[in-house]
Amino acid sequence: MAKFDPEWWERMFDETYLITDARSVCDEHLTCKEVDLLEHVLGLEKSFSILDLCGGQGRHSLELSRRGFQDVTVLDYSKFLVELGMERAKREGLNTRFIRKDARDTGLPSRSFTTIIVMGSSFGYFVDQNEDQKILNEAYRLLKPEGSFFLDLPDKEHLLKDFTPQSWHEANDEILVCRQRHLDGDILYTREVVVSKMRGLIRDETYSTRLYSTKKIMRMLVSAGFNTVDIQKDFFTYDRKGDYGCMTHRMIVIARK
Repeated sequence: MAKFDPEWWERMFDETYLITDARSVCDEHLTCKEVDLLEHVLGLEKSFSILDLCGGQGRHSLELSRRGFQDVTVLDYSKFLVELGMERAKREGLNTRFIRKDARDTGLPSRSFTTIIVMGSSFGYFVDQNEDQKILNEAYRLLKPEGSFFLDLPDKEHLLKDFTPQSWHEANDEILVCRQRHLDGDILYTREVVVSKMRGLIRDETYSTRLYSTKKIMRMLVSAGFNTVDIQKDFFTYDRKGDYGCMTHRMIVIARK
């Protein structure tokens, strides 16, 4: 395994990420299916104030705005993704708001949102579990009374059952993505090697994902202040079977303030 930098998340979400993870984060059909789910299970209304926390380029939020939702905000740390989302919103004439901040300390006013979503396995990036807890605490602070928090997580039980130490796929005609994985306690370390047939090595980086059991994430949400927590296991939205890493089989968690 390559040398690991625990601050990997500060720089990995760039142009290369949109290529290596295009099967997930650039698939409009998949995005529409996931937004359909959000509307259904959360009972979203057009008047709701929605925060897409760790929302990247805002693929879910832009789709919500296209559907007529008027108060949608995306918050992410990646300068590249935030600027990309802003450009797309402007191009399409959407009023989606984009903010570049740390999800642990957003600086936004308390009780600002009816609904907060964290999609696409964008939680669990910190080696220290207390840093993940800070995101849950912040989400609780930002929610209005009786607001809903939707968390999309890797299904730990399913991942351990079908653990694959290595995978690869062709991102496009030029780019090959190889991933080597190993577990250390509850943390999944993944070394990602990205190679261009024309240019050679593009990326060799190791990143981490903390895996949460249903009991542990429930305890953390209750600790943050949420009073009801519902969990749906084995959540799969892809049309084709394949190895999508932590995005392959997920569980969705809905907590209410």
